[in-house]
Amino acid sequence: MDQRDIEIFLTLADELHFGRAAERLRVSTARVSQTIKKLERRIGTSLFERTSRRVELTPVGRRLGDALRPAYQQIQEALDEAITAARGVRGTLRVGFVGAATAQLVLEMAEAFRAEHPDCEAQFREKQFGAGLGPLRAGEFDVLLATVPVFGAREADLTAGSVLFEEDRLLAVSAQHPFAGRPSVSFADLAGTTLLRTPPAVPDYWDHALVPQHTPEGRPVERGPSFTTVQELLALVGAGLGAYPVPAQAASYHARPDVAYVPIRDAPPFQWRLIWLSVAETATIRAFDQAATTVAKARRTGSPDRGGGERFGPRHGGLKEAGSRG
Repeated sequence: MDQRDIEIFLTLADELHFGRAAERLRVSTARVSQTIKKLERRIGTSLFERTSRRVELTPVGRRLGDALRPAYQQIQEALDEAITAARGVRGTLRVGFVGAATAQLVLEMAEAFRAEHPDCEAQFREKQFGAGLGPLRAGEFDVLLATVPVFGAREADLTAGSVLFEEDRLLAVSAQHPFAGRPSVSFADLAGTTLLRTPPAVPDYWDHALVPQHTPEGRPVERGPSFTTVQELLALVGAGLGAYPVPAQAASYHARPDVAYVPIRDAPPFQWRLIWLSVAETATIRAFDQAATTVAKARRTGSPDRGGGERFGPRHGGLKEAGSRG
């Protein structure tokens, strides 16, 4: 029995009249009659007694109706709740972020979102870079603000929102490293130093977008130990065990006496965007993405109520207009 068969059976059990049941269901009387005959053939007995004057449930039909009705109502309620969640902007949205500076941005996004949608609440929590996209897929977050490269078919189950802002790349090196005194380095220089290994949970294409496997001249880039958290990364860098590309915000939010931050002059910028599971997309997620876009645009244009975007790096204004949906 499919859902429509159950609906037709229960409606006829309520109305006890083929015409009224068909009118209520907005189908033909023949459709109701055919469905009931199909059910009776499958069960092996009559479900209704039909005369020229009346229609009555048989004992088997009555027991079937009593058993089906609560389950059918539960299914309908579940479907109605899902439709409401998908079409309405309400409830609690869990937002993940990586990094101290992005926490401030997510807080502004949450405030703007609540101002537009007072029935909603946006909760935000930090995700460690080393966890990759696992927490998002595990349902720990509804959306994640991250620097994942445009992934296309490689992450077919995910949707990426618009690029919210861009941020220069710096190379974090030990304060004793020869690069520490330079005004900048290039990709070609990476062959002359060891770079930390990206955490195993981060996909290869993401790692290659962060750290090229070879310099432009074809020289291999040596990799060192791996890390899981930002503090592990900085501890390894400070100990001279490797360097690693980081967003420009690190120079302000992770200043350490044993770590120097050097601009990578020919590296493309980090691009920050919201990411979510495609099958879990709702009107609430789309509304939050729109609120995030509005906040990011205000930062790029230096709106007084957003304080500008200078905190995100040495690039003019810190933020740049960029990108469409990934």
